[in-house]
Amino acid sequence: MGYHPSYLDHFLKTQNFILRGDGPLPYDYRHFIAIMAAGRHQCSYLISLQKQEFLLQGGDPNWLKGLNHIPAKLRNLNDINKVLAHRPWLLSKSHIEKLTKGNDSWSLAELIHAIVILTHFHSLSSFVFSCGLNQELDHVAGYQFYNENTAPNSMAKGSKTKPKDIPMVDTSIEWKNCPNTPPSPTEPEVAISTLMQRMKSLSEQHHECKPEELAKRFENIETQSAEIGAVGSQPLRAPADIGCYVDDATFAYIDFAKRGDLQDTPTFRVQDYSWDDHGYSLVNRLYSDVGNLLDDKFRTAYNLTYYTMGGRKDVDTSRFRMAIWYYIQCLFGIRHDDYDYGEINALLERSLKAFIKSATCYPNRVTKKDYDKVLREFHHSEKVHVNLMVLESRMQAELLYALRTVNRYMTN
Repeated sequence: MGYHPSYLDHFLKTQNFILRGDGPLPYDYRHFIAIMAAGRHQCSYLISLQKQEFLLQGGDPNWLKGLNHIPAKLRNLNDINKVLAHRPWLLSKSHIEKLTKGNDSWSLAELIHAIVILTHFHSLSSFVFSCGLNQELDHVAGYQFYNENTAPNSMAKGSKTKPKDIPMVDTSIEWKNCPNTPPSPTEPEVAISTLMQRMKSLSEQHHECKPEELAKRFENIETQSAEIGAVGSQPLRAPADIGCYVDDATFAYIDFAKRGDLQDTPTFRVQDYSWDDHGYSLVNRLYSDVGNLLDDKFRTAYNLTYYTMGGRKDVDTSRFRMAIWYYIQCLFGIRHDDYDYGEINALLERSLKAFIKSATCYPNRVTKKDYDKVLREFHHSEKVHVNLMVLESRMQAELLYALRTVNRYMTN
């Protein structure tokens, strides 16, 4: 993330706040919820960090033996953890009701805090795998953890936004001055010059599409996404040191287009419930200040641009970035009524869609090799930028489903 300092600043402020700032949940709960969230994607990198943090905050070491050793109140989060991580459209008022009533109940403020931590660590798992970090951790020459005294200069002691004691990772050694990945003769990729030409011609077209046509284009993208397989092979069973934090390990993403009864789970239309008009104020009301931090983080990731593309300067990348953001949310059945989903097919080729889909829905299948194979003409910082959009667009999608459900529970 150090490639994008303006984003990193917002990310660290948010992570620091939800794990260490004012909030209704005790600190040991916060870190254990983070472990449960990362466990859904078998993200050993984040689980290791959060186990250390859990113990530093005085957490009971017995809890680290697994879900059978934690308080019932925490164990009750298993259901919404798995639903939010894999099929957020299945979240219902009954999930909220179960948690907020009866023994070991959660207050709405506590539950919102827990939901923010769950969605943060689900989507952070996507980022970790899509950059190849999880895999590197297992190699002798992989990335190293740093403590406060040996942290890289950019994260050195005294940095205002660095959360105390959270180990930082230095990626600059391996990737500094690293050349772009050479193109593969067997897998031709759309050249950046072609992509720029397509963006230019899209911006010159001014014809308005009828709402029915826009809806049809969304459905086409949704159906096509179901035909795209994940990169990598079927993941192995979670190792025992991770499996103990995972309940119902077989529960996984299914394509929204194949979701079964359409009446029960219609497309989520952003015009009916959006982050700007609804989610932001609800989350701020129940968990003070977190809405402002999340909003800054979403906006920074969505608007981030250096007007470059693979070494070319003065490029307006907004259409390309928008296509990525909306494609990610489309995978979870979220539709923006005013967006022309036809642009996704014009700007995102199949191999990039497969990478984005895997990073979003099956993160633990993505390896550094998959990262290297995609967007070969792009610089590493630009590829990391794409992965940041996966992180933020996915987190916003999960939060939209969660907050809409909480709102329905509160108003009915």
